[in-house]
Amino acid sequence: AEIVGREGGTVIAVDLDKETLDQAVGAIRTAGGTAHGLVADALDAAQVAGAVRRIVDEHGRIDILVNAVGGSTIIPKPAAAVDELTLDDWQRLLHFNLTGTFLFSNAVAPVMKRQRGGKIVNISSIAGRGLSPTSSSAYATAKGGIIAFTRKLSFELGPYGVTVNAIAPSLTLSPRLRPRWDRMSAEERARENSRVPLGRVAEPEDQARVICFLASSDADFVTGVTIDVTGGQ
Repeated sequence: AEIVGREGGTVIAVDLDKETLDQAVGAIRTAGGTAHGLVADALDAAQVAGAVRRIVDEHGRIDILVNAVGGSTIIPKPAAAVDELTLDDWQRLLHFNLTGTFLFSNAVAPVMKRQRGGKIVNISSIAGRGLSPTSSSAYATAKGGIIAFTRKLSFELGPYGVTVNAIAPSLTLSPRLRPRWDRMSAEERARENSRVPLGRVAEPEDQARVICFLASSDADFVTGVTIDVTGGQ
């Protein structure tokens, strides 16, 4: 979002937590971008539809949608084996990782179809490729669903000039994960880095640059793909 802002785009950040939202908007503005925040629950259809209507009413169009809702830590044991998962764990992970992407795509698709153009970028995970030993089967299934959803949506929206792509990140030192990383010993960090052929775990900027590529005119003829941003894992 900071990169898009620096490049001259107007960023509308949507989050349920106002404090998180204010921090994100502040960071974009500090980086020289234009940003506004909307408080809404990405898992609530009425709130998502309302947020999209407000954005269109105030700004006229939506050129880029980045669906970034998701995560594995909403259950007590994120790396649980299948026989350790409860039905509630399974349903929560699928709902949390799939529903927001569907709802925002569902609400924004008519806008982009009318515009005859737009870019949708979804966030999957290396787990969706079945390549993460520290993720549960429920999380892997949800992120695999994002890959399939991306491919199918690209066929639906391609005739309207809308591209739909995704990235599949490996472990990334996001603000949520950075404190845990900082608490790890030097040996633990070295072990994590050694799992990556390029020798280090990902930084948020590594993911952001690929998202910005997919959202740019440089990727006008790229659609339906999921790019692994993993350092070679």
